[in-house]
Amino acid sequence: MAAIADNMTNSGNNKFRRKVEALIDTTLMQQQLNARSLILTIFGDSISTHGGFIWLGSLISLVKPLGINQRLVRTSVFRLSEKEVLQSRQAGRRSFYSLTDKGFRQFRHAAERIYRHGNSTWDGEWRLVFTNLDKIKSKRREAFQKELNWLGFSRLSNGIYGHPTVDIEKVRQVVNEMKLQDSIVLMEAGNRNDDPLGASRKLLRHAFKFDAINAEYREYIDSFETFLDGEVEPGPQDDELCFLLRTLLIHRFRLILLHEPELPLELLPPDNLSQVARKMTARIYHRISDAAERHFMAIGESEQGALPAASAEYATRFPGS
Repeated sequence: MAAIADNMTNSGNNKFRRKVEALIDTTLMQQQLNARSLILTIFGDSISTHGGFIWLGSLISLVKPLGINQRLVRTSVFRLSEKEVLQSRQAGRRSFYSLTDKGFRQFRHAAERIYRHGNSTWDGEWRLVFTNLDKIKSKRREAFQKELNWLGFSRLSNGIYGHPTVDIEKVRQVVNEMKLQDSIVLMEAGNRNDDPLGASRKLLRHAFKFDAINAEYREYIDSFETFLDGEVEPGPQDDELCFLLRTLLIHRFRLILLHEPELPLELLPPDNLSQVARKMTARIYHRISDAAERHFMAIGESEQGALPAASAEYATRFPGS
């Protein structure tokens, strides 16, 4: 806890503080944090809704309690800029970073799944992506496959990816952006089995590792559900702890969603924990976000000085919870 204690405010010795510190300790000991991925979580969850740009020094201060030092932050934003996910601009000797158009598109897709997921009704059709990727350089191939995975697709067989509900226009947008029109075929297909629902469930069990996903959800719920306890309340000096907790909460949730297809209820396995995890995430998020926002606004700086107020998008997160 030494690295954390140096950067913590004097919050009272309460249950909330002890539990957040224990969560951070466990996360650091298990080496669960990838700096680049965590930084993207912060850009999506916090920075994007407050003007989009942030001073690099602010970002360094925000992640320091999570064991990510200045050198690692600088290396991470450089690599993300190389991948055209982040962009920078100079103001004097200061560097300010934001998501690129590509990075913002990825975040927008992510935000729909993280904050505004709805239980869609299945129309009985499958969305299929046929790829002829052998002629494409490995980096572009891997980048496209990652895009498909994030959208919820899984590989059904060699070169064929499928999902029952994804908006095919989102795939088309990625294909056009990556200039892969000559290598990709998009289709929507109906299931002609006698039992379409049963056949689709069987295909999903083949395509997606539901047991592994459920295990991830179980670990996630076990790690965070203690913060629903009415006796585990943040104190008036716990703004920084709330920001760290909110960041870890959304970061872990986002990483699980990377591996999970976004499915309508009728296609989900009966023991699936996704709805339990989503309700927990929403309740904790709303409970700590005012305090988390205060800390973020106190630390974050834009080129104009103070960060702007949250955008209208922020108010739409986790509706109905």
